[in-house]
Amino acid sequence: MATSQERKQGIRRQVLNQRNGLSAFDVLSRSNQVLENLFTMEAFKDAGVVLSYISFGTEVNTHGCIRRLLEDTRKKKVLVPVVASREARTLLLSELHGWDELSTGAYGILEPEPEHVRERSPGDVDIVLVPGIAFDRRGNRVGYGGGYYDGLLRRINGTAVGLAYAFQVLDTVPREPHDVRVDAIATEDHTVII
Repeated sequence: MATSQERKQGIRRQVLNQRNGLSAFDVLSRSNQVLENLFTMEAFKDAGVVLSYISFGTEVNTHGCIRRLLEDTRKKKVLVPVVASREARTLLLSELHGWDELSTGAYGILEPEPEHVRERSPGDVDIVLVPGIAFDRRGNRVGYGGGYYDGLLRRINGTAVGLAYAFQVLDTVPREPHDVRVDAIATEDHTVII
């Protein structure tokens, strides 16, 4: 019988293979639909402080969402994660004031340049947009395996929303004691409130 880790690895291979098969057009088109569903959620509308991952590759693209929030006159504050320590696998949160403050950081993902890091407390976060490879309808999540987001989500009291394409939401995914669930999932088809 396969262990949880082995089952997660199998899910990662299968879903990433499907996700990486999306064209650039599909990624942007589907991502825009995911974000429109996110924008209708009460937790998002009510949030004053939004923590968003900065997408890379074929993840649900958050670049347009972040730019839109930065330009919005209603002014939600936008926080983004910064790798604080690869060894400890920890993230710190930085308030972003403009897209031009970003450059390629850890793992090839955009992060604020060191002079633009404005650290904020995880307790300030009203809603966090969470990346993942797969989710299930109970809020369980399979990430990339580094544990960065599990550690971060333990420190945040705000609503955690996984952003995913519909095919990334499976009937069930393995859950281990250190895994932290999300509160909702937004896909291009609908939102799932856990």
